[in-house]
Amino acid sequence: MAPTFQELQAQAEQRWQALTAGDRPWIRVGTALCGQAAGADAVVQALQESLERHNAAAQISQVGCLGLCFAEPLVDVQLPGQPRVFYANVTPEQAEEIIASHIVQGIPLAGSALGCLGSDDGGGDSSDNGETGDLPDLNRHPMRAREQRIALRNAGNIDPLDIYQYAANGGYRALHQALTGMTGAEVLEQVNISGLRGRGGAAFATGTKWRFLAGSQAPVKYILCNCEEGDPGAFNDKGILESDPHTVVEGILLAGYATGANYGYIFIRSGHDGPIDRTRAAVAQAYDLGLLGRNILGSDFSFDLEVALTGDSYVSGEETALMEAIEGSRAMPRYRPPFPAQVGVFGQPTNINNVKTLAYVPEIVARGGAWFAGIGHERSTGTAILCLSGALNYTGMVELPMGINLQDVLYEIAGGVPGGKELKFIQTGGPLGGVLGADATDLVLDFEVFRNAGAILGSGGIIAADEDTCAVDLTRVLIAFCQYESCGKCFPCRMGMSHLLEVLERISRLEGGPEDLALMRNIGENMQAGSLCGHGQLGFNPVSSALRFFAGEFEAHITERRCPTGSCQTPWFSPRLSRR
Repeated sequence: MAPTFQELQAQAEQRWQALTAGDRPWIRVGTALCGQAAGADAVVQALQESLERHNAAAQISQVGCLGLCFAEPLVDVQLPGQPRVFYANVTPEQAEEIIASHIVQGIPLAGSALGCLGSDDGGGDSSDNGETGDLPDLNRHPMRAREQRIALRNAGNIDPLDIYQYAANGGYRALHQALTGMTGAEVLEQVNISGLRGRGGAAFATGTKWRFLAGSQAPVKYILCNCEEGDPGAFNDKGILESDPHTVVEGILLAGYATGANYGYIFIRSGHDGPIDRTRAAVAQAYDLGLLGRNILGSDFSFDLEVALTGDSYVSGEETALMEAIEGSRAMPRYRPPFPAQVGVFGQPTNINNVKTLAYVPEIVARGGAWFAGIGHERSTGTAILCLSGALNYTGMVELPMGINLQDVLYEIAGGVPGGKELKFIQTGGPLGGVLGADATDLVLDFEVFRNAGAILGSGGIIAADEDTCAVDLTRVLIAFCQYESCGKCFPCRMGMSHLLEVLERISRLEGGPEDLALMRNIGENMQAGSLCGHGQLGFNPVSSALRFFAGEFEAHITERRCPTGSCQTPWFSPRLSRR
C-alpha cells in the first residue's frame, strides 16, 4: 500500500537528517554527462577503494551537475553537521588524499578545495566554520553569486535516484497542495499569472498553451515532455533530467491535472544514457509510492507516464515530428492545422512542453504565480538557464533572472575569454539561432530583445568564440549540421540547406564569387517562405546574422582570396585558389 503524503514526507526528512547530520560523512560526486566525460566514474571507484583501505565509513552518492562544468569531476565532502567542501577537477590519485585527510582525519585539503557551503543545502555564509574557515564561500564564486535557482534548485545537491531526497527538499508538496486544495483550473490560473513562457525556443505563453488542451472534452489527452535537445551547445534539459528528474515528473503531473490529461511521455534522444536511466528510475519510484497511476495520493486524479526514445534526429524535437516518433513512424513534421491540442499523438488532444518549462511548474504552484512573475524582465518572467561553452574561462550551466545583461554573463559570470584574447562573437539559440558580434552583446536576457537583435535566446545555449575563430567557417559548420539533420520532407528545406552548404563550402575554399552573397539571400528567403517547420524557416538565420556582423570577413574570402584568421587555409579544404 502506498504511503500517505505525510508519511512520505516524514520518512524523507528522517533520511535527510541521517545524511546531513548523522554519524557518517557524506560524499557527493557529480556524475552527470559533464562529470563522466571528465572521468568522474574512475573517481567514484577510487573513493570507494580508498574508504575500504582506510576502513572508513562514508556514504557516497552520485549526484547531477552543480553547474560548474569547468570544475568537473567535482567532489563534495560533508562531515556530520559541518559545511560542504568542494574539490574541483579531482583525479583518482587525489581521491586517496581526500579520504586520508578529510574523511579519516577530519582535515579538509585547503589547497585543493574550490570552496565550501554551509551545512544546509542552501549554502549560506561559510566564512566562520571551524576547519573550513579559510575556504572561500562557493556562493561568492562568479558562476554562483548572481544565480537564482528555481528549476535547478536541487541540481548537484540530491541523488537523482532517491525520491526521498527530492521529497525532503520540498518535492511533491505542490502536487499534494494541488490535489488537496485546488481545482485544475486554479492550477492553470497560477501558471497563467506567472507569465511562464516556453523555454524550448518559441517562448509561447505556457498558460495559453495549456488552456487550449484544457478546453478539449476528449476522454483521453496527453502531456508530452520534449528532451530531444540536439542543439550543439545546449545541455540544460539533459542536465535537469540527470540531476533532478522528479521535478519534471511533478511538473508533468501538475500539467496533467491542470488540463485534464491522463497520459504522458518524456521524450529523450537515444544515447543520452544518464538522463534516460535516471528518468526511468524516477518514474518507477513514483509508481511505487503511488505518485503515478490510479487515484494519486488518494484523490480522483489518475495519470500514467513513460519514457519514449528517438533516434539521432534533430528534427524530432519539432513537436509534430516528436509525435510521429512516439507513434513509431519516421520523425517528420506534420502539416498544420489540425494543431496538437486538437489532434495530437495517437489522434488525441496533446500538449507538448520543454523540460525546463515543466521543471518550473512545481515551484510556481507551491509559491504562487505572482512570485514567479515578480522575477525577470517585462514579459520575460522568471529565470533563464544558460549553457556557457566555447572560449570562456568558466563554462557550465547557470540559472539567472531574466533581465541580466549579456555582457555581465560573458565577462563577469563566465570570466571572459581565456589567454588574454578578445571575444569576437557568440552563437546563441542553437544552430538555427544567430551570431552576435562582440559589440552587439550589450543586451538584457529577454526573448523580445534577443529577437530584435537578430538572435534567438532559444534553449539557452551560448557558445563564445575568440579572435582566432573564422565567422565564415563557423557559419559553414552550422549549416552543415542543419543540412545533415534536415528530415527531407519538404523541398525548400531539403534542397535549400544543401545549396547553402555548397555555397559556403565554396567561399570557405576561397573560390566564391560576389554573386554568392545574393544567391544565399535568395535561398534563405525561399526556405523561410516555403518550409514546413522551423528547421527550414529558421535555417538561414546563421548566415543572415553572420553576414550582418561580419560582412567584411565574407568579402575577404571572396574578393581577396584569403581567410583573415587562417582557419580556411588548411589541408582539409585543399583550396585551389582559382579565380572566377
